[in-house]
Parts: sequence; structure tokens; C-alpha cells
Amino acid sequence: MTDSQTPSGAGAATDEAPVTATAAANAPSAQATGGRSFLPKSTLLRHLLVLVVCAVGAVILLESTSPFRNSQFATLSYYAIAAGGLTLLTGLNGQISLGHGALMAVGAYTTALMLDVERGEDPLPLPLILLLAALAATVVGAIVGVAAARLHGPYLAGATLALAVGLPGLAIYFHDTFGGEQGMTVRAPRAPEWFTSFIDTVSGNPASGTKWLAYVGVVCLLITYFFLANLVRSRIGRTWRAVRDQDVAAELAGINLGTWRVLAFTVSACAAGLAGGVLAIVVRLAAPSGFTLVLSLSLLTAIVLGGLGSLLGALLGSALLVFLPPFVTDLGTEWGLNSTEAAQLAPFVYGVVLVAAMLFAPAGFVGTIRMRWLTMRAKRAMAASAGSTSRG
Repeated sequence: MTDSQTPSGAGAATDEAPVTATAAANAPSAQATGGRSFLPKSTLLRHLLVLVVCAVGAVILLESTSPFRNSQFATLSYYAIAAGGLTLLTGLNGQISLGHGALMAVGAYTTALMLDVERGEDPLPLPLILLLAALAATVVGAIVGVAAARLHGPYLAGATLALAVGLPGLAIYFHDTFGGEQGMTVRAPRAPEWFTSFIDTVSGNPASGTKWLAYVGVVCLLITYFFLANLVRSRIGRTWRAVRDQDVAAELAGINLGTWRVLAFTVSACAAGLAGGVLAIVVRLAAPSGFTLVLSLSLLTAIVLGGLGSLLGALLGSALLVFLPPFVTDLGTEWGLNSTEAAQLAPFVYGVVLVAAMLFAPAGFVGTIRMRWLTMRAKRAMAASAGSTSRG
């Protein structure tokens, strides 16, 4: 894969280096060395186990934190959902997209139309609304993916940049339907009675609207990552890697490059649409100002910081986007800065973190840790092999 296919040549951030992977592959297995693994052999069962553990941890986390933290976790959920889809597209398939903010806008406006506060009729069930938001973005993503299937590197980035700039402007043009620059106010769905009973049974805390939206966002995040993780480990994920790393060899092997690139863009757009739907109900507003190019660049920054191709990296990068600015702002206020100066300090610190990550962790946080772990394992395997050879 060339540097033009991924930003800063970091597309292989979370993939094993060839030499390291070869040495690690020759390492003795857990069974050969007497070790035992208690995890299920099936990938699906392993991911189900992780899903259950994460769900329990999410409940504990949401019930032990304040309403303000709950709102931050709700914000984290839609950032992480969109970043997870983008890391699949960019890190796994090698396509750069600067238009995911526009795809989130499609999901957000679809949700807003169904939860319009000016409409007196009862809305559809929330799961169905979010599903329709994801499907609407999927259709748009498929159309864009077909148009961009033959584009690579900066040409693809330019095409998706045009999408990010132009698509939110449709809301201004069709102002009667989409509310123009003011946007559409979203009627936040109320928590059902079973949710109130569940919270009362689990913790006895009040089941506020903020907590309900946080749970909605976290559930959508867990479900999205479960499906994406299975895609990554499936034959589809392996094909995407082949298209990314050796497109000529993949084509010679009978893989239709255009079809698989469109599929990657479509799946990524589906995640972005769901993220947009969650954003609409959390923020309670769908407006063009919320889906500018800055949002798309923020998502790209998040997956680069965390590590391209890694869902955990996408989650960590999104957490930095959500939690670092308020932390730095509060810290600046404690140091005696006024509110304006403290607010200006946050993007500066975030920029410093980004530069430091590019210098000391060019593969992203997760990618760098993984590469170092593989290197250590390869060295141990080589040392063990040399020791057994000398004893022989």
C-alpha cells in the first residue's frame, strides 16, 4: 500500500510488520508450550463474550458517574460509531474519506424528520428510526462509493471533500423542509417504563433523560462494534486487506476491486448514518453548522491517533476528542486563565498531542503498542529457537 492511499503512510499502523509477523508466526503456540486458552475458539463466540463484558462494564460506568459524564459518554458514542466505520474504510480498505460528516448529516436529518417537534403525531419506535437513518446514509454512501470506486489517494479525498462541503448545504437550499441555517429541532424520545424499572433495579438512581440517551448511544456503539469486529475477522475483512495492500495481485486473483471498495464505503456510511441519528437525539438539533468539514477532519484525526484499522484505536481517538478539550479547559481555569483563554488552550493542547503522537507513535497508540508487542514476541521466539538449536 502506498502513502497516497492512507494519511502519512500510517495505513499499515495496526497490521503486523512483515518480518515481525513472520517471526511471531514461528513462535511456539500456547498449546505447544503448555499454555491453555479459556476463550472460545469461535470468533463469533469470542466477540459475544467481549460484548457481554463491555455491556456490564458500561452499565457500571453509567450508573457510577454524574449526569454530566453521562452526557459525555453519549457524545463519545456517536463519535466512536462514526470513527469505527471510518477506520474500516481507511485503515482496512485504504480509502481516504473526508465526507463522513456529510453522511452523519444524512442520518441526523432523517432522524430529525421523524422526530420533528412541530409534528403532533406519535413517532415511530426509536430502534426503527435509527435503522432508517442508517439505511438512508447507506444509500447515499453506496452512490458515492460507486462514483469514487476508481479514485485513489488525493483524488478520492477531493471527491469526498466536495461531498462534505456540498451536502449540508442542501439543508439551506431546501429550507422549508430542513429548517435552513437554523436547522431542525429534534424531539428527544422519552425513556420507556421498562428502562425506569431496570435502572431502579440495578442502582436505584433516577432514570433521567440524559441517562436514557447515554444508554441508547452505548447500546448502538456496542452493536456497531460487534458487527464491525466480525466483519474485520471474516473473509470480507481479509479481502479488503488484500485490496488495500496488493490491489494488482488481488485483481489477478479474481477479486473485483470496484465492488469491494463500494462495499467498504457502504458499510462505513451505514455506521456514519447511525452515528448521525444518535447525534440528533443527543444534541436535539440537526443543523448545517454541526456537520462542517471540521467534523470529518476530527473523525479522521481520531482514527489516526488511535491507530488505523483498529476499532479499539477508533474508540480511544474518539475519547480524546470528547474528554481532552473540557479537561484542558478546566485545567486552564484552575491555573488562573479566564474562560476565553482556557477555551483557546484546549485546541492548542490537542494539536500538541497530535504532533507528539505522529513523532513518537506514528502507527497510532494501539498500532504502536501492538507492533512493539509483536516485536518482543518475535525476539523471544528467536531466542527460544536459538537456544533449542544450541542444545541440539
